[in-house]
Amino acid sequence: MRSMETIDLVKVAVPILVSATIAKYTLKWWLRVGMELGFKGRDMNKPGEYYAVEGGGLWVILSSVFGLLCYVALDTYIDGVKGPIPLLSIITTLLLAGLIGYIDDSLGWKKGISPIARVLFTIPISLPLVAVKAGKTRVELPLVGVVDLGLLYSVLVVPVGIVGASNAFNMIAGYNGLEALQGLVLLSMISTLAFIKGIYEVIYVSLPVIASILIFYAWYNRYPAKVFPGNSFTYGLGAFYASLAVYWDMEKYAVLSFTLYFLELLLFLRGLYHGVYKENYARVLSDGTLLPPYNKSYSVTHLAMKAVRAIKGSCRELDVVYFIAGLQLAVCVSSVLIILFTYP
Repeated sequence: MRSMETIDLVKVAVPILVSATIAKYTLKWWLRVGMELGFKGRDMNKPGEYYAVEGGGLWVILSSVFGLLCYVALDTYIDGVKGPIPLLSIITTLLLAGLIGYIDDSLGWKKGISPIARVLFTIPISLPLVAVKAGKTRVELPLVGVVDLGLLYSVLVVPVGIVGASNAFNMIAGYNGLEALQGLVLLSMISTLAFIKGIYEVIYVSLPVIASILIFYAWYNRYPAKVFPGNSFTYGLGAFYASLAVYWDMEKYAVLSFTLYFLELLLFLRGLYHGVYKENYARVLSDGTLLPPYNKSYSVTHLAMKAVRAIKGSCRELDVVYFIAGLQLAVCVSSVLIILFTYP
């Protein structure tokens, strides 16, 4: 009879291997087929005409789903778990989010779903979690204390969280490898907090998704990108991250870890106030260096460009990506420490 350690290793290794393998070969296939079909977009942060295949996030989502289903199967057949409903609802949420994003990707940048419709269309993404009454209804509110929200938690808090996270994760984007690195940092750090708190299933569920993102980033999306992630990636990862927070009572940490995205929202609203519907992309000089597209900053990417230029004298695409990823890591580490010291 196999030991418990061997069983746990199988439950970790097999889903990771399935996710990574499917991601590697589907993305390799899509790189060729997508280019042949003309499903490509211009890389806006490079001089001249440089193109990459769009919609790569769909294959990251699908490979993650197959890895997660593999974990559910192993959990069911090896450990005899008969109630995989929580995991299946998370998987369904991930699929729905990826589908909505892929529809937008297929219709084309600035020709797809309108910003308002995009938010409305992401509301059904939360239905799998609402249907199974995911999460704990007792929450701690500032100045109030612990309150049992009851049905209000399922029909209001969960949808707001899922819709907010999926749309927010889509806001800081547009640079080679940025969304993938953000996803890796966020999932790795929530897994670290879960490990410290002994919530090991978060790690089991996160690892197949991390494996798919790693394959995508290392082979296809890091600078210079061959494949763009698209909204299928950002919506899917945002919704998945929120699902982890809801199911395993990590909402406080998730909100803190999204500090950069709250800042992005404030800068976006600042732009609207100034009559600017901002773009994250830079003004690209002939030597490949980047300048902020506006005099004022309306995105975290604009702030990053200005900060890097102040430090180095010039800024390139990779500088923006690594600067924001470093900020995200600092935010996540700080958030973990706040949670551990405030809610031990």
